[in-house]
Amino acid sequence: MRKFNFSMPTKIVFGQDVVKDAGESLALGKKALIVTGKTSARLSGALDDVLSVLPGEYVIFDEVENNPTGENCAQGARLAREEGCDYIIAIGGGSPLDAAKVMAVLAVNDKQPLELYGGWEHKALPIAAIPTTAGTGSEVTPYAVLTLHEEETKKGLGGPDLFPAVAYLDAKYTASLPLQTTIDTAVDALSHLVEGYLSNRATPASDWVALQGIALWGTALPALRQGELSLEAREDLLLASMLGGITIAQTGTTMVHALGYPLTYFHDYPHGRANGVLMASYLEYTRDKAPERVDMVLELLDQPSLQAFRDLMDELFADYVGKLHVPEEAIKAYAAKAAKTKNIAYTLGTPSAEELTKILKDNIL
Repeated sequence: MRKFNFSMPTKIVFGQDVVKDAGESLALGKKALIVTGKTSARLSGALDDVLSVLPGEYVIFDEVENNPTGENCAQGARLAREEGCDYIIAIGGGSPLDAAKVMAVLAVNDKQPLELYGGWEHKALPIAAIPTTAGTGSEVTPYAVLTLHEEETKKGLGGPDLFPAVAYLDAKYTASLPLQTTIDTAVDALSHLVEGYLSNRATPASDWVALQGIALWGTALPALRQGELSLEAREDLLLASMLGGITIAQTGTTMVHALGYPLTYFHDYPHGRANGVLMASYLEYTRDKAPERVDMVLELLDQPSLQAFRDLMDELFADYVGKLHVPEEAIKAYAAKAAKTKNIAYTLGTPSAEELTKILKDNIL
């Protein structure tokens, strides 16, 4: 008998001009902390749309770093407390959205950022999330990923109150992204869908969401390859990204993320690109454990073979293939650290440090 849980408490509002159409209902309290990066919220037009309809008071924290640290999040939380903010509007890609979640917790809990990995007492401030990339799906997950210099890696934390209260998704906000950023973030979304579908925590419900997302991502693939994305293609990618977020909210991620994090931390590789470098080898590894599932992924993406999928990733990252060189000792260290993570525990077959080392060697040595 099947038995599983499925939780998705975030209200999703998808389509053109949904922020403007929200009007006064955009406010989740009396005073907002608007959390953004330096430029994306303004360049995308999302911040202007928010300010054009937002009632009540607000203060802007626009100092979110790429790959934010706990200290960066603590800055925003201090501002929220000093200004008496009772809710958060997060605008941007994965970094602002994840940082906003941590700020929402720190604003109402007397804790240091690292202490949050052990949990917290008071419920986080409510969040309205407005993604400007089609990648992380953070607008519909209970996770936030921080850069931990203490551990020389990126590491996720989670809790049910990290689900945003509402997510507003408008593909026009992704139109200002450079093509390579669009590709990087799109591959991140694909990795969420694929890893969730191939996770040992997958359920019939998460499978349905993941398969819908993979198929939809595949419809946008020709536009990605051509480098010419219509608003419709961007909507497909944004919806696929959201479905990826819903998927991993149920399943978590697997070895791709565990192995990709050190490539981002030590080599400044964008997260989605790091995942893309490793995904073909991940599919090869998993095919021995779940051949019918891997074949389904390839079929939905219209890829006739694993080699065709590898060629696809090489094509999308053509300017970067073969340019990342990591010493063998570093590779072994990355694999050993990855082997201890929960991502590996969620991976079919629970790969050993030796198997993880081989995957890294095959792709980046």
